[in-house]
Amino acid sequence: MTASTVHPVDLEPSLIAPGMYTSRRLRVRLDVAGVICLHIVLLYMLPATLIVPNLTFAGRPALLLALALFAWWMLARLSAPLLMVGPQPLRWACLLYLSSILLSYMAGQLRGLPTLEANAQNFTLLITFEFLGLVLMAADGIANWERLRRVLRVFVWAAAFMAVIGLIQSLFEYDIAQRLVIPGLELKSDLADFQKRGDGLFRVAGTAIHYIEFSTVLAMAVPFGLHFARFAPLKRHRRMFAVLTLIIAAAVPVAISRTGVLALVVAMGVMFVAAWNWRARYNMALISVAVLGAITVLRPGLLGTLKAMFLWADADPSITGRTDDYELVGHWFSQRPWLGRGPGTLIPDLYIILDNQWLMTLITCGIIGVAALAIFHFTCIGLATIALRRSVTEEDRHLCAALISSQVVAILVGATFDSFSFTTFAFTLALMSGLCGAVWRFTHPTRLIRTSTVKRLLE
Repeated sequence: MTASTVHPVDLEPSLIAPGMYTSRRLRVRLDVAGVICLHIVLLYMLPATLIVPNLTFAGRPALLLALALFAWWMLARLSAPLLMVGPQPLRWACLLYLSSILLSYMAGQLRGLPTLEANAQNFTLLITFEFLGLVLMAADGIANWERLRRVLRVFVWAAAFMAVIGLIQSLFEYDIAQRLVIPGLELKSDLADFQKRGDGLFRVAGTAIHYIEFSTVLAMAVPFGLHFARFAPLKRHRRMFAVLTLIIAAAVPVAISRTGVLALVVAMGVMFVAAWNWRARYNMALISVAVLGAITVLRPGLLGTLKAMFLWADADPSITGRTDDYELVGHWFSQRPWLGRGPGTLIPDLYIILDNQWLMTLITCGIIGVAALAIFHFTCIGLATIALRRSVTEEDRHLCAALISSQVVAILVGATFDSFSFTTFAFTLALMSGLCGAVWRFTHPTRLIRTSTVKRLLE
């Protein structure tokens, strides 16, 4: 079955205005998918602390590109020839989320803020616009299934690159990420140091800013690697993506993070239930055993350390430290329950390190902020689920299930670390959220929705 038989409408011109036609198969030199691919490369292949000089962490090259995507989306909405027509529920979820941030921002300003907290609010607001720029352009701007798959292939390659960096760090105790500095950029702060964890073991972060972030984003990438290992059109490509997926999966435990292991288990659990038949489940079980065996040989003691982290979690200072913070959380929440203290104002250097994104949102953006974030996640899950049910091929259904897994992972790991404080994770989530809207659009029965890449053809 060829692409033209599965999605024949993609090849047909559609009348969208008097004298104007468009097609999803337009060939353009630069489109949204190409810009998003560049964003992924910058996000994963450059160290997270590498920024444009004299800027904050919002000045990461990948984040500045996301801000340009937000401007692109706004221009496309305001320009009649580029107007992205048709419904898109994700736009409303983004509007609700942005509104909650703006309301909390105003509440913070009204209560009066010290300079550090005011600056943190402005930084968070800027990051929010960058985040939404990637979400909206991925949802509305990617032209067709072919371009979406290209974006995800680049994502898997970039994740494999970061995984290789982490494996080199772990095997040779050498931080090769320090060499990934390009002229014209500067390191805003030092990269994550190797942190001892167990006898002869230490934690690594690849190009990410933290060990937990590193393991979590790689766990989110594994289902997409498996997708192309199963459905790539050529046999050599399937083998190549199988190798890349093994590298990514093997790098998750070297961060020695409970959150990373939990994220990988959850992602595989969603795929097990939503996407795989029993043959695929059996094959994945065999591959998992092989990966565990390889890890045992290459890093003796690693699996034992991870096992102990789960079995003796009650005695772990990082766990007890989290539970000890609950009293302070209740105190701050009782002061401003609805709109919170203001986005980004719970600064770790001034207050506490709160390793829980849901509680962080509750304190800084209040009940309204938590509700908006939850609605955002569940909207993405709902759109991907609808697309899964509408899809007519196993390949498309499998891809939609992988997108669902990324949202489920994000919801759960939000309870184990302040995930939105780490931009590599946050913008990986933004990409996956936007793609949930894109697959809903591709499977929409009326096929009336188009992107901002338009070509005029006279009748």
